[in-house]
Amino acid sequence: MITAVVLTRNEEKNIVDCLRSVKWCDEVLIIDDNSEDRTMDLAKRENVEVIQQDLNGNFSKQRNLALEKAKSDWVFFVDADERVTDSLRYEIQSLISDPMNPFDGFLIKRKDIIWGKELKHGETGNISFVRLAKKSSGKWEGLVHEKWKVRGKIDKLNNSLLHYPHQTLGQFLTEINLYTDIRSRELYEKGMKSNFFFIILYPKAKFFLNYFIKRGFLDGIEGLVFALVMSFHSFLVRGKLWMLWQKE
Repeated sequence: MITAVVLTRNEEKNIVDCLRSVKWCDEVLIIDDNSEDRTMDLAKRENVEVIQQDLNGNFSKQRNLALEKAKSDWVFFVDADERVTDSLRYEIQSLISDPMNPFDGFLIKRKDIIWGKELKHGETGNISFVRLAKKSSGKWEGLVHEKWKVRGKIDKLNNSLLHYPHQTLGQFLTEINLYTDIRSRELYEKGMKSNFFFIILYPKAKFFLNYFIKRGFLDGIEGLVFALVMSFHSFLVRGKLWMLWQKE
């Protein structure tokens, strides 16, 4: 058996398509951060289980709650702005139903489609995450950009998730503001510090890596905008981290 898990917060534009792409799972569980739009109304029409819990700046807490509540042996984490293709579905079903399957978890590739174009290069051009694993194989760690620390053997699936993030630039910047608040706080609590050189040089290096070394320029204007915004993300993390230390 397999449980699909979706974290939500005001995802009324995404939630129906996401849930319908995982309807084949034995159980679908939503962990909702007190959505204020129609997310919950739409989700309940799809006959899924909903648990509401404050995010409080900790995405791993949300995901680990889902691990506790899931009833299946396998758990599959899908973001609200992601879609599961039929080919990925069949690959997953084949693997978890195989009694000879030696693996405890699987990396899944993700195709980012932003502003109508798939980004094949840059930061997201060749990215994969552990999203499918046995329920008892490990826990999620990290406040944001969290990772599933799975014990045991891990393989990589052939098929990809489709990802439709940040469908407007305003939404992109709003989300980055939230993520950088959490990330800077996480680094601050670990005792890490920032300074003038980190604030100025790290974002420039991030842009150079993504746009030139990882060939983000091949994705056209979309690749340029994405590289610039992700560089701004790095600037905000280090700037906010510096400001946290100044408050002491």
